[in-house]
Amino acid sequence: MPPHQSRRLIGVLALTMPLFLAVIVGVNGDAMAADVSKPLPGDARRGAALYETKCGACHSLDANRIGPSHRGVFGRKSGAVPKFAYSPALKKANLSWNAATLDRWLANPVATVPGTRMGFRLPAPQDRADVIAYLKSVSPAR
Repeated sequence: MPPHQSRRLIGVLALTMPLFLAVIVGVNGDAMAADVSKPLPGDARRGAALYETKCGACHSLDANRIGPSHRGVFGRKSGAVPKFAYSPALKKANLSWNAATLDRWLANPVATVPGTRMGFRLPAPQDRADVIAYLKSVSPAR
């Protein structure tokens, strides 16, 4: 490429790159903000498989493990499973578990309840929606 053409290309890139980056960052920032504020519809069957692979090492539906049992989590207050040793932060959080609070929690537990012991995140909005749909399906109606 002749020098005058490469200078021209560099000039075009220098002018357009900030706009391109602003659009990309802006779109991603908006998408990330929307991820937690408006839960997506979930697929409980896919959520069951995700729960087993992503959550099953620490949680069970019916037994306390590293984390508390999850059957009946919908409508339950945070820190309320009998015989589970919660962090003081989660005991004091006074959250009511529903689709919105679970979505925030699964997206970033440490930001939702600073001082919690759970650091695992489900970053993908659809994965969170599917796990939440599954947890809702295994919770008795209130």
